[in-house]
Amino acid sequence: MEEKRDNKSSEENGKKGKSLTDLVLRAMGVFGSVQIIGILCSIVRSKLVAVWIGATGVGIFGLYNSAIDMIASFAHLGIRNSAVKDIASADEAALPRIVKALRRWAGALGIISAVLTMIFAPALSRLTFGDDAHVWGFVFLSLALLLTSITNGELAILQGRQFLSRFAKASVWGAAIGLLISVPLFYYLRERSIVPSILAYAVATFVAAICLRDREVDTKVKMTTRETVVQGKAFVFLGIFMTISGFEQMLCNYVFLAYLNNVADTSTVGFYNGGYTLFNRYVGLVFSAIAVEYYPRLSKSITDSGQTSLYVSHETSLSLWVLLPVIAIFIAASPLIVNLLYSAEFEVIVPFVVLAIVGTVFRAVSWCMAFVIIAKGDGVVYIITETVSAAIGLALNIIGYRVGGLVGLGVAYVVWYVIYTVIIGIVYRFRYRLSLSGDAVFSTLWVTIGCALTCWAFFATGWIGASVVALLACGLALYKISRLRHKV
Repeated sequence: MEEKRDNKSSEENGKKGKSLTDLVLRAMGVFGSVQIIGILCSIVRSKLVAVWIGATGVGIFGLYNSAIDMIASFAHLGIRNSAVKDIASADEAALPRIVKALRRWAGALGIISAVLTMIFAPALSRLTFGDDAHVWGFVFLSLALLLTSITNGELAILQGRQFLSRFAKASVWGAAIGLLISVPLFYYLRERSIVPSILAYAVATFVAAICLRDREVDTKVKMTTRETVVQGKAFVFLGIFMTISGFEQMLCNYVFLAYLNNVADTSTVGFYNGGYTLFNRYVGLVFSAIAVEYYPRLSKSITDSGQTSLYVSHETSLSLWVLLPVIAIFIAASPLIVNLLYSAEFEVIVPFVVLAIVGTVFRAVSWCMAFVIIAKGDGVVYIITETVSAAIGLALNIIGYRVGGLVGLGVAYVVWYVIYTVIIGIVYRFRYRLSLSGDAVFSTLWVTIGCALTCWAFFATGWIGASVVALLACGLALYKISRLRHKV
């Protein structure tokens, strides 16, 4: 019953007394919790590796994971995200063929990535570790690439079909069971446990996804290999564009880190990475939690301009009012957060973090509009906007650091997302003939003012003044969210 309820449209939820805002907040709570559990499992796993295996184990663990993630990001062609659009927007007649094609593509890409990893295992070992001692490690981890590809296909189906409860359970069970299996491996096998641990996580997530997979779609339809290729062409091409875009962003980040290491030192690179992780990854959990429900819902209504505009405007307003207390509290507590997650040595990044996190407001606005590009499958426009964004971000980072050091990088992040929001806004308005509602525009204005005031209070009076402003921001956000619940 719960899965069927998950698959109802927002209009049907509204008829049952659940507003669209309630639906989004529920999804945000569920998937925010899922991501927190995933991060906690990752932290515990890293801690156990550090305690029982040591710094060498942490290094080997990180190198294996980085190599496997890099291979997967290219070999799996991004279909984990791109296929959600096709699944969500498919009618009852087309759905079985799309699901079957996706499963075949996921299996084929998994096999290809696994075979290539086995073939190039000696080269990967030398490039990653500088010797041939880890060849068999990559050979065994090729199975993880196969299982991950199949798992991603099943998760894309669950998300596209809006079976959010199953999606959440698969993610949580995979992370938790993978950790439980890893604990005795770390304790008894020590350094030899690293490859089995990574493989155990992939197996656990795969089993959870298969147990909770969508069995309601009849995939017994006959499809030739040619039909499978044609059916999957749309989400594969979009996935390729998304993969290229992700590579460009990683490349620009690498170029900037190399620049920073040359003009400054390795410690400065560490400070930048530490601060960037705080406001980009941890606050980004809010975006990821919202996207799980927002993306398939938007894809389903993408041919209806009125409905699309309503969803984007609502998501913009709600995202901003949810972020306001998060950003305000983060600013007020930034010295404490930095000391808890890092050490007193990292207090130098506090001004950088406090300034940069204000840019998250514009990141939210642009993010809500940018999903329209993906939902429409407009791969060329997506890669153009993301390429321009990555280039602008790199240029602003270099200029910001040259002018103001770490503080200048904080300002650069804000300016970067202001410019990116303008670019996406132009595409949204003139290519798709859509516009944000007055409420969304005013929400952007008020949340920007609220975050800026908290930022000013922090630099002018310290954490006490910022805390007072943050409390007021929380009250305003709760009031606005309550209004949204009764409105949409």
